[in-house]
Amino acid sequence: MAVFIGIDLGTTFSAVAQIDETGRPVIVANRDGQNITPSVVEFRDNDVVEVGEEARKNLFISGNAVGRFKRDMGTSTTYYDLNQKSYTPTDLSAFVLKKLVQDTKAAVGSIEDVIVSIPANFANEARDATLAAAIAAGLNIKHIVNEPTAAALYYAYKSGEELSGTYAVYDLGGGTFDISIIRVEGQDVEVLSANGVAKCGGDDFDRALHGLIKEKYKAATGEELDDMDFSVNDAEEEKKSLSKREKVLVRVVRQNIEITRSEFEESISSLISQARLATEATVDEVDISVNDLAGVFLVGGSTRIPAVQQSVRSIFGKDPISTANVDEVVALGAAVYAAYKGDRSKLNAIQKKTIEQIKVDERTAMCFGTLAYDRERNDQYNSVIIPKNQKIPCSKTESFYTVSEGQESVGIEVTESRSPEKDPKFVKIIQKGELSLPSGRPAQQEIRVTYSFDENQIMHCKFVDVASGREEVFALSMTQKSESTDSEIDKFTVE
Repeated sequence: MAVFIGIDLGTTFSAVAQIDETGRPVIVANRDGQNITPSVVEFRDNDVVEVGEEARKNLFISGNAVGRFKRDMGTSTTYYDLNQKSYTPTDLSAFVLKKLVQDTKAAVGSIEDVIVSIPANFANEARDATLAAAIAAGLNIKHIVNEPTAAALYYAYKSGEELSGTYAVYDLGGGTFDISIIRVEGQDVEVLSANGVAKCGGDDFDRALHGLIKEKYKAATGEELDDMDFSVNDAEEEKKSLSKREKVLVRVVRQNIEITRSEFEESISSLISQARLATEATVDEVDISVNDLAGVFLVGGSTRIPAVQQSVRSIFGKDPISTANVDEVVALGAAVYAAYKGDRSKLNAIQKKTIEQIKVDERTAMCFGTLAYDRERNDQYNSVIIPKNQKIPCSKTESFYTVSEGQESVGIEVTESRSPEKDPKFVKIIQKGELSLPSGRPAQQEIRVTYSFDENQIMHCKFVDVASGREEVFALSMTQKSESTDSEIDKFTVE
């Protein structure tokens, strides 16, 4: 029987799930017997890389241990200097994925296909970097899925035919916040809109509490608190305690520091406000009232924080729905999606029955366009070709025209933005190129531009000079990227 795997590659913790013989998505425990694995990498002697709990213990002690690098995925200028070498977030993510796959193979045997989830607010470069990491780790990966979509898919599966209507997926994990508005009928899931905050999550809450404890320690002793004596990891444990009780007494270097839940909540209030603003904007995008929503699904460990739950109730006017472990729902949904997108001839009869009931429709999370020239204003502007929230797959074509007589080339600049911006200063150029043109032609020659967005959320772009038929075609595909992981990771032993 083929094994289809879903991986939630998280900022602080990662999880793996599969579709079992009975057609149920289930978590695959790691070799330590734990359902989640810390996304922490530590480099040791003799090219040994430790991934998981042992590395996490040394995260703020060893200079060769690093975590929370997912927040920097897709940033080409970010490097981590470890063990006298430099590593990108993609390199480090590949080590985590390699560890997850090794543990999974030890538990279930060979693996057919793998789906890796990503935050809905990831830009194209971060999506590229995630798949590059998966390929470097040796995964047979053909598709990705947005984390809120995976979570919604699991909730739909779990509830069977009971779900009907429009729902919100409030996903607050270790590093990022995602909010999606979805329409569910039975096990059919359609994403209507998605937004998020790239750096808003448990890591930020940990650091806020860490800073609060350091302030109180200095006020009590007059001395600075050394991170070696009380780390961000330690603050994370106290954060969990504050979700269960109104105050905690933290013992730090023979000094008792009392922290109340209200003090902690005040320290993270601006972060919760960011999530609220993104949520309200997303609801407005689909032009509905929160009263029209049938429910709100919680995803991510940070949704356990009482202040977060209270914010959700305040926004939506109803108690959120949480029918599963919020740390595991993304991996479970990704496993369902892996079987849904995989070769169904390799599923048994029960698995097929489960998967054949499912339908998933996604929408674009960004606006994609091109820089063009306005002859009247004598200035460049951004022309959006595929707007945000278009149902995937989709294809759009627009015509532009050459500016000057005898023009021999057209500059190609593909843009990405979170809203339909016209000002080039507020968009990101994600691809550059040039289309050569025949010489000696008059101005106003048609250049036809087609953008196609495929089901794996990859952009395919075609720029065609209509008169001559000359064209420039490329795909903003994750699989076209290569990084040092391709040649480096295999020489390390991952434990």
